[in-house]
Amino acid sequence: MRFKSIILGEEKPIIDIETGSYHQKNHFTEEKVSIKKEDLGEISSVNLISEDILIIDIQMCFSGLQTIRTEMAGESVVLNFICCNNVEADIDEVESEKYSTENTHNILYASKLNANFKIPELEEINYLSIIISPDFYSKLINENWDLHQKFSKNILQKKSGYLTPKYVPFNSEIQWAIHEIKNCKYSGSMKKMYLEAKIKELLIFQLESLKEFEAKAPVDEKDYKKLLEAKRILERNFTNAPSLVELSRLISLNEFKLKKGFKSCFETTVKSYVTKLRMEYAKKLFKNKNSNVGEVAYKCGYKDVSHFSAAFKSFYGFTPMNFRKFNIFTKLNFIFWEFMDFFPLVDFL
Repeated sequence: MRFKSIILGEEKPIIDIETGSYHQKNHFTEEKVSIKKEDLGEISSVNLISEDILIIDIQMCFSGLQTIRTEMAGESVVLNFICCNNVEADIDEVESEKYSTENTHNILYASKLNANFKIPELEEINYLSIIISPDFYSKLINENWDLHQKFSKNILQKKSGYLTPKYVPFNSEIQWAIHEIKNCKYSGSMKKMYLEAKIKELLIFQLESLKEFEAKAPVDEKDYKKLLEAKRILERNFTNAPSLVELSRLISLNEFKLKKGFKSCFETTVKSYVTKLRMEYAKKLFKNKNSNVGEVAYKCGYKDVSHFSAAFKSFYGFTPMNFRKFNIFTKLNFIFWEFMDFFPLVDFL
């Protein structure tokens, strides 16, 4: 099994790994990637490699739109965990959602994989992919599970595809298992034992989550795609969000189905989701800019500062002014302690 990922236009691959060349059966080999270019952006990746398992934890932020070409030779099962929005995926011979959704997961079987991923500028990207051989995967699961009958058949027929047509939101168990895998403190054979156990645990949580989502079946596949498009429209235009009537017209779905389906699929209302996006943006502006409350309110799409302040306090539990003061104090405190590191108190005595 070989995994290769390269930014189009760049000569050197970000990742180029062949798992069969690693023969330490009781160990994971760790590789770290760190790239920082002014005209490109930043990439960091921690890759853990054994004969049957490849764990890739990658973070990226580019200064401009980039396309990453990913190729995988040899059969593999991919446990995919996406922690970012707005990445456009085009996977050869595999039906998939066009854009990524933050904190979602799915399982993919690929007899071979060729894919292009369009990464938007200044977007913080984080993927965790656990790539395992079909042989190792078959040891972890019972292929007779209801959810697995079709997927197991696809593996036997070497037909690439996802376990379910939709990426499903993380639950708390999945988030915690990911945290434990990323923060493993063991080494050598103990690390291999620990990670293999955690991968099996994570797979169980995935299957349970996917099965529950399938059972709920809040909307059909056609309507689900329209609701995903509505979510993306809101994410692109939350500072000037369309009304329910306008959004309904944009996605060609009646207003009742839009409201009910959005709540069922994303566990929030359209209005609450817009508020969430605005509040997160406001917090980012207060942290990175010296804007006053009025400026931030306007940039977040509020014409009335008092309405913005009320929404901010309801969402975070304190007023924008208090948050801004706290943020300034935190920065000053940080600068003070940085200064003291250079000039210890003893130097003044």
